[in-house]
Parts: sequence; structure tokens; C-alpha cells
Amino acid sequence: MAPFNNLTSNPYLGTRRVMMGSRGAVATSQPNAVAAGMSMFNLGGNAVDAAIATAIALTVVEPTSNGIGSDAFAIVWDGKIHGLNGSGKSPQHLTLSDFAEFTEVPERGWHSVTVPGAVSAWRALWERWGKLPFETLFIPAIRYAESGFPVAPVTSILWKAAERIFLPLTGVEFEPFKKVFFPKNRAPVAGEIWASQLHAETLREIAATGGESFYRGALAQSMVEFANATSGYLSLNDFATHRAEWVAPISTNYRGLTVWEIPPNTQGIAALIGLNILSGFDLSDYPRDSVESYHLQIEAIKLAFADLHKYVADERFFAVPTEHFLDPNYAARRRALITDTAIPLASPGLPTGGTVYLATADNDLMVSFIQSNYHGFGSGILPQNTGIALQNRGYGFTLESGHANQYAPGKRSLHTIIPGFLTQDNQPIGPFGVMGAAMQPQGHLQVVTNMADYDMNPQTALDAPRWRFNIGSQVFLEPSVPQVIAQQLSARGHDVQYSSNIGLFGRGQIICKHNGVFIAASDYRADGLASVW
Repeated sequence: MAPFNNLTSNPYLGTRRVMMGSRGAVATSQPNAVAAGMSMFNLGGNAVDAAIATAIALTVVEPTSNGIGSDAFAIVWDGKIHGLNGSGKSPQHLTLSDFAEFTEVPERGWHSVTVPGAVSAWRALWERWGKLPFETLFIPAIRYAESGFPVAPVTSILWKAAERIFLPLTGVEFEPFKKVFFPKNRAPVAGEIWASQLHAETLREIAATGGESFYRGALAQSMVEFANATSGYLSLNDFATHRAEWVAPISTNYRGLTVWEIPPNTQGIAALIGLNILSGFDLSDYPRDSVESYHLQIEAIKLAFADLHKYVADERFFAVPTEHFLDPNYAARRRALITDTAIPLASPGLPTGGTVYLATADNDLMVSFIQSNYHGFGSGILPQNTGIALQNRGYGFTLESGHANQYAPGKRSLHTIIPGFLTQDNQPIGPFGVMGAAMQPQGHLQVVTNMADYDMNPQTALDAPRWRFNIGSQVFLEPSVPQVIAQQLSARGHDVQYSSNIGLFGRGQIICKHNGVFIAASDYRADGLASVW
């Protein structure tokens, strides 16, 4: 089976066409970041060099979604599959008692900040596979930060939306952040040149020290001093003890495709649970735009999310072994709960047992990489005299007593960001991903079913109309979903709403290798680009 074999005639043609090349490929949500990655190939670098350079550039050219203070995850193929968990832990000095006045972890401010892991992920990937000097990978990003670049249209929309969130913040801890990202007391508009000398200087320091300054040097000191001065919680020890960790990716087989995800603390397992449930139905018996296809996919992901929200956390606190959720017998029991009507509120089973994504490839390496500051720009905190916008990944914790994902010091939160990868018969097909908080496993499931069940090529698999399950029976549909589908879903008990919020449905990229050719695609919902050579 070659699910992307149909490259020319497909009823779901999007606004773009697949890009094809034989030597390498880069795909992400910003053309300037794609150019940064492709320039590494031109210098003799490999797909890992290209991925890191792309990721670094994205911290500058799409700051609404990620930054130097992000977390990151990666899946790499070098003949075998490898996983990297670059997420940071909560501060040792921030205890559960510090949340006594809250019912949930605050979305902004120091309570939401965890140790940023993206820089450690860049370094770990480079140490294992990098070909070019580490400093070279920073050159495009530093140039964009120093000389400026035109803000892309979709990014400008997200930046504008952030005004109402960040400009009203009044604490002294938020002032450096607002000065950097809203220098005219507003967001830059599409096409306006934005630059940040602080970003350039920070990236130079990281490049020159191989990332050591960020965790055990001057930059760590700057972040901790700012925390101490503004009632923050990060310590030098929090930074010094951080390490990106190599992990074994988890997988399931769906219609002959092996779908790979990073294990908990990410939500990638939800995509696999959903696909396992769907595997007992033959979706190809129904047209892609049919109520049956939509209903079965929605119900499968609904059951997967019930398990996700009940059990998934930092794997050290994860009471149920991951493999039990992927047991075919468990999937069969969950599948039996699906009828012709919507489950009003899915309950977890009891098994026996704001984001950027990029993909790169060459003939030896393929990389699926994702990094994020979580909700928009993140915490709203940028330590004085740096370009480091700190993430708000602590917002991913719950304060519910006894929950596996309850906040604790030195703990990783449940993570929404998930890189995906496809193989077939132990051979790589390639990296794929869909950004967008809880949309990510839903996007993974929809892209995989589009390719495996409906013979879509990578670009049309990304461009096809999407749905998003929210909570209970609530489902959002893109305006491109036919009205008859909405009416029939409503008749089955789904609470259906159309939404024109393009960010609600995720933004994705795919690179597939087929007969020695790279087939690269980038979602029309973002500013992005796929480039090949």
C-alpha cells in the first residue's frame, strides 16, 4: 500500500500542490525558517542541521507560537527510530502550597513557568548527528533578529490577538516582555519589519557556548536573577540539572502504516488509541465526506481523550503502563462503546494495564521536530536584557488532588506538542505533524486516515476539511465541511458548531519518501512553505 501514490488526481485538491525532490526537503510554517533550513543543505549540512537551523529561526520569525524559552520534542530516523524528550520540569522551589489561592494553574506569570528545554534539544540532536559547526546553525536566525523581517500574515493575526492578553498585564515581571514584542504598544501588522537585538545577542551567546550559557552560565544567571527580583521560582539548580532525554517512541499499526509518537508526558498516545479504535471499522466503506466517517473518527478520539485526561502525565507518575493503552483487546472494548449516536460524555476506560512544527529529510536522515511556548507567547515573562520568552507549560498541570498530572516540584507537565512519524515494513515514509494544542492528536488521526483510508497525497491530506472535538459532545467544523454533514452529525447527538477561527484546526507539515523521491507539503492554514531539492 502506498497511501500517497495518487499525486495528480484527487477530489480534495487544496490551495497548494505537493513539492517533490530527490536530495532533501524542509517544511514548516514560515518561509524564512524554511530558507534557513535549506541554507544548511547548501553549506553541506544534513537534515538534522537543517532541522535545528529551522527551529532556531522559528523562535524569531514566529514568536507568537514559540521562542528560545520553549520546550521541544523530536523523532529522528537514521535507519532506526529515535525519540527525544526536550521538555523541562517544574521549579523545585515552587510547591503545591504556592497554589493555595488558585483553582487551576494560572495561565500567565511565574506560576506557569517550567524550565525551558528547546536549547537542550537543539544541542542533543546536533551532538548525535550534526555535521556543520553548531554556531553555523544560528546564522540565519541571528540575521533575521538583527536586520528584521516582514511579519507574515497569519502570524500578524495571532500577534494582534495577543494584544488583549498581554498589554493589560501590570506586574513588573511582564514589562520586558511587552517592551520587546509590543514596542509601539501594539502588535506589528502584516508586512511590517520587526527586529529584536536582544534575540540576536541571546542566540549569539547560546551559539558561542554550545548552549552551556543557557543552563550553566550567564544566561541561566540572568534568568534566575530576574526571577529573584520579581517573585519567580526558577533556581540555578533547576537549570543545571536539566537534560534532554532520549526515549523509545511508541507506535501502532493502522492499515499497514506504523504510526510513531513520543510516549508520555506527551499526548501522542491519544492519537494511537484513537487509531486503534478506528482500526476495527473500515472507513473506506464510507465516502470521506460522509456522516459515518466523521462520526466514527470523532467518537474514537473522544474515547481516547477520556483516557488521556484521566491517566497521562510525566511517565514517572504514570500509574498505568503505556503498552496497556495500546493493547488491541483494550481497543476492542472501547470500540464496542461506539454506536450510531454521540457519547454525551466519554468516560475513561480501565486498561489492564501555541506551537511550531517542522519536518526535514535527506537520503540518510529524516526529522520530525516540534517546539512551543504553549498558549500563545507563553507566560508573558521575558527576563531583563534577554530575548528569552519563557513558556507557560506549567499551565498543563492540574491541581486536582491525587491526579497523575497534579502539580509537583521537579515534574514534567502533560504536553500537547507531539511530533509524528510514519514507517511501513520497517522502512521510513517520513515525518508529519499538526500543531494546535488539543487539536494535535486529532490532526494526526485525521491526516493518517486521509492518507490510509482515502488515498490522499500529503498536500491534500493536510488541506482536507477538518473537525475538532472539544468537550462533552461539542464538535467544531471548518466552514468547508458540507452543511449536510453538520446536520447529520447534529441528528446523531453531536453539538456541532462551525468556526472560522483558522487557528482552531491546527497547521501541519508532511514529508514522505516514495520510490526515492521526497514529497513535501505544508498546510494552507499557516504562512508556511515546503521546499525540496
